[in-house]
Amino acid sequence: MSGSRIPGFYKLDIKERVEEIKAFASLNKEDVSLLEKGLSLEKVDGMIENVYSIYPLPLGIAVNFRINNRDYLIPMATEESSVVAAASNAAKVFRSSGGFRASSSKPLMTGQIQVTDCSLEKAASSVIEARDEIIDSANQQDPVLVELGGGVRDVKARLIDDMLVVHILVDVRDAMGANAVNSMCEALTPLIEDLTKGRVNFRILSNYAMERTARAEASIPLESIGEDIAQDIVSGYRFASLDVYRAVTHNKGVMNGVSAVCLATGNDTRAVESGAHAFACRGGIYSPLSKWSIDDDLLKGFIELPVAVGIIGGGTMHPMARLSLKILNVSSARELGEVLASVGLAQNFAALRALASEGIQRGHMRLHARNIAVMAGASGVEVDKVANLLIEGEKIRVDKAREILDDLRKNG
Repeated sequence: MSGSRIPGFYKLDIKERVEEIKAFASLNKEDVSLLEKGLSLEKVDGMIENVYSIYPLPLGIAVNFRINNRDYLIPMATEESSVVAAASNAAKVFRSSGGFRASSSKPLMTGQIQVTDCSLEKAASSVIEARDEIIDSANQQDPVLVELGGGVRDVKARLIDDMLVVHILVDVRDAMGANAVNSMCEALTPLIEDLTKGRVNFRILSNYAMERTARAEASIPLESIGEDIAQDIVSGYRFASLDVYRAVTHNKGVMNGVSAVCLATGNDTRAVESGAHAFACRGGIYSPLSKWSIDDDLLKGFIELPVAVGIIGGGTMHPMARLSLKILNVSSARELGEVLASVGLAQNFAALRALASEGIQRGHMRLHARNIAVMAGASGVEVDKVANLLIEGEKIRVDKAREILDDLRKNG
């Protein structure tokens, strides 16, 4: 098996799913053991302070994804029912039309240095005039990054009220970049104070990665989903573009997928989420991250969002994150960003299609019923049997699930 199209993947038991993933990603025995056993308390002690236990999250695989003519199995860590299934189903729909086309900008992150108690205009001019000196000084802090082709690319000076804010734009290559950028900002303090004759206060990376974005687009013939549903999807997008209440929920759906992949790969979900929501406000009002239109008998979707993510360093060194990245098999942070954009667009389409047709609750309640069945003690084929009876009886409760399970076991 070499492709991400795995019919009936959700019907397989866990061992069978692992075998499919193992074949796709060429996993070894140690990888499979980690998937089956997870991390021990001894392994996680020291990752954060005051460790006392482990809080596991389900780790699922989204199938069917084809991005830039390449197949991906996409690890997703989430507690929310329907997210993985929705992404997989949407990817299957777009796969029939070639999948997703994605691109990204260079991995530039911004460092900010706040300067107070200075003559603003004069200080700003001094900073710009010393651009090359600032770049050289900052790059000396991370010669490895420079050797890999990264480093500071530009210096900017912004006047905000009674303060000067110096920006350094750093190409961080395949890292998220926080450590490199923060180190550079702190090391520049003496030079910036000398140039501005002011006092440097805050020195830190910005999570508003405006210079580091990824885009994805996809299209399908109207006949694939029906012209009425396609029209309603576009109308739903217009609703979000005109109303902030709807826009927030629209973007939450996008981030269901994006955050799940970030978490699975050890990336900073809070950084990516805050950057995405700020990006949604860049035009002055909070707007949808994705856009939908009908053109030439095609439903077309497009998304762009900041992707401050990496494949080396930081949380990506977590053993489960390393394994997720191995399964994903991306060769750069930019490629990971393109995967995130594609997953976000798929997740958004799935939500909009559900809202335009059967409503959002049908799929949610089916998966919720399965969760309740598991909580009641069901396993294997019992899970779907109990879930189906819960839905038929319209009482999706643990006590009812236990009653159904007891009857099933008594009556065979």
